[in-house]
Amino acid sequence: MSPGEARLETFPSPAKRPYTIRFETADFTSLCPVTGQMDFAQIVIEYVPGALCVESKSLKFYLASFRNERAFNEAVTNRILDDFVAACAPRSAVVTAEFSARGGIALTVRAEFREGQ
Repeated sequence: MSPGEARLETFPSPAKRPYTIRFETADFTSLCPVTGQMDFAQIVIEYVPGALCVESKSLKFYLASFRNERAFNEAVTNRILDDFVAACAPRSAVVTAEFSARGGIALTVRAEFREGQ
């Protein structure tokens, strides 16, 4: 399954007040578009839901769908944020991806969304 086929499922937020939800995984992988080697990352998604919350099992499968996806780390991080925002329309969301060092250089990408952007 590719990221385009994976579906983030949602459910109604149980509270009207603003509150924060944080997802974290150290099991993320994608492929370097230049070398084809695996890129490993810790992904943190922190968001303030609007009317909908993202169901965690669907998020797990969605993130796993990047396993064979060739893309630059910056593109992957922004794609995750775009798909997440499209699925649940949060008040705000931040995706932080900490990619393991390759050639002695680690890379962290942080993409943000705020309602009204």
